[in-house]
Amino acid sequence: MEQRVNELLDMLYQMVQEAWGLPLGADKCVVERDKVLDLLDEIKAQLPGELEDARRIVASRAEYAANAKREADNIRKNAETYANQLVNQEEITRVARERANAMLAEAENKSAELRRVANEYADDALRRTEEAIGEALNEVRQSRAKFRSVSAAGAARSELDVEM
Repeated sequence: MEQRVNELLDMLYQMVQEAWGLPLGADKCVVERDKVLDLLDEIKAQLPGELEDARRIVASRAEYAANAKREADNIRKNAETYANQLVNQEEITRVARERANAMLAEAENKSAELRRVANEYADDALRRTEEAIGEALNEVRQSRAKFRSVSAAGAARSELDVEM
């Protein structure tokens, strides 16, 4: 229909453009009244259909806008729900991190205490071993000294026996 109205308007435009100009009236022309009126009647007849189409398009656009608004509202509500879930998950994650950090600190403290106790035990064991080795070394030195003195006394007797 829109095509037909445009054709009729083009025809009317062409008629005015091709019309005879009046002598002394450059902006005025002579057109066939009946033809112009017939074209205007046809345009007038076509326009209600065009207007109805335009009304339908406007109504359709309004319905589309309302549907889009409802859909946007649903998307917003879903996004808010999801955001709330994420916040809750974030809170759970935060609490879990706090607990994990507390457990880690406790484990580190226990580990440090175990290292300290192990170091004390090792130091004590090494001290006792050192004392035992020191006592054994003293015994070895005493035994060696006795051996030397006995050996020296025995060597001195042997020399006396050889001289005699």
